Amino acid sequence: MPGLIYGLDSEKIATNLERARELAGPNVEILAATKYVPLEEMGALADAGVRLVGENRQQDLLAKHERWGDAFEWDFIGNLQSRKVKQLLPICRLIHSVASESALAQLGHHGGPDTEILVEVNIAGEEGKGGVAPAELGAFIERSPVRVAGLMTMPPFSQDPNASRPHFARLKKLADEHRLSRLSMGTSQDWRVAVEEGATIIRLGTALYI
Repeated sequence: MPGLIYGLDSEKIATNLERARELAGPNVEILAATKYVPLEEMGALADAGVRLVGENRQQDLLAKHERWGDAFEWDFIGNLQSRKVKQLLPICRLIHSVASESALAQLGHHGGPDTEILVEVNIAGEEGKGGVAPAELGAFIERSPVRVAGLMTMPPFSQDPNASRPHFARLKKLADEHRLSRLSMGTSQDWRVAVEEGATIIRLGTALYI
C-alpha cells in the first residue's frame, strides 16, 4: 500500500498532466486522485494547473476543501458512507461511487434538481467488492431520486493494462444501453486502455505525481 507522497514537484506534475491531456484527447477529463496527497501538498497540484481532483475519504475531502476551496473542482471517488452524503453534496461536483439503497435514500433527502451522480458497477462480479451488479443496474437507476449522469468501475487489478479492456468495454456497453454519457474508468496503470474503450473521466495518481 503506497504511503503519503511528500515533496511534490509542480513542474513534473504539469508535464505529466499535459502529456496525459495530449494522449487522452479533448473529450476526456483528467481527475487527479488525491488519496495519497497530504493536505499541505495540494498547492503543488494547483500550481501545476490541476483543476479537477477526486478524494477517496470523506474526512480528507472535507479537510482539503476547507483549506483549498475554490482552487479545484471536487469529486468523491471512494467508498461512500451514506451518512456522509449530506456533507458531500454541497462541495462535490460528482459522487462517483453510489451503489447502495441507503445512499439513494440520502440523496432523496438531500439532493436537488442539479444533483448528478455516477453509479459504481461491479463489472467483474468480484465478491466483497462494492458496486451494483450489471444485471441490477437498470432497476437501480430507476430508483435513483437524482439524475444518474454515468457509470464508474474499478476492474480487477492486473499488471497488464489490457486485462482491463473487456471490463471497460462492458461498462461502455452498459452506459450506451442506458443512454448515459459519463464513464469514469481507468487509473494510472490502465488509463490509456480506458480511453480507447470510451472513458470520459480518468482517475490519475502516480501517473501525475511520479
